Amino acid sequence: MTEIRQSQEKTYAVQYGDRRLPFRWRLLSVDGGKARIHVYPDGLVEVETPQHTTLADAKKALLKRARWVTLHLTDIESRRAEVLEREYVSGETVFYLGRRYRLKIVQSSGERHVKMLRGQVRVTTPDTSKKSIKRSLYAWYRDRANDVFARRIAMVGEQLSWIKETPSWSIRDMKTQWGSCSPSGAILLNPHLIKTPTRCIDYVILHELCHLKEHNHSQAFYRLMAHAMPDWERVKADLDQLSELYLSE
Repeated sequence: MTEIRQSQEKTYAVQYGDRRLPFRWRLLSVDGGKARIHVYPDGLVEVETPQHTTLADAKKALLKRARWVTLHLTDIESRRAEVLEREYVSGETVFYLGRRYRLKIVQSSGERHVKMLRGQVRVTTPDTSKKSIKRSLYAWYRDRANDVFARRIAMVGEQLSWIKETPSWSIRDMKTQWGSCSPSGAILLNPHLIKTPTRCIDYVILHELCHLKEHNHSQAFYRLMAHAMPDWERVKADLDQLSELYLSE
């Protein structure tokens, strides 16, 4: 289970030059160790500090990494500006397992289905409104995610000595995370993850499975990650780089 608890629900902030940096502060359940800074794909900044540290310690840790955080936020904002709002019409690009497909809308008299065919994701439906197409495509993504995630969890778990049986898992919409591990040890995966390359799916699954062994982001946790996936940092960087496209709706 993940032994990370949120110290407060509210958001704090520090001032770095002309920029205000809002952040969420989490207090780890372990004592000792270093503070960790996370910048999520939606621009959320999270600061994790060891038990018995204060808000002042969290702000100090963030200011030490403020230049790095600002560069990441600027990159996210730049990518976000380039992502156009989807109209759910024929010709738009959609993603599946890291590949780009053309969306094709086919109006029917009664049929309703979504299929992949010759480089296209075809949505056949009597209702071609934006709301209907979006709903149909999302349902198709969830169905595919249930199938693919089940296989990848089993495959990644086979490599890990502490996984004796497939853990409980489910799909849940999340705005700031690709995956999470609940206090009870249940794994939650973002359905939009099905749009990313299989290697990225494996990385997110591995991250959560490692939390079943190491309950926080300690050095021992990252050693487990590196042992199972030596290039996990590169995979994470690839995922972060295109997250705005994968998460766009």
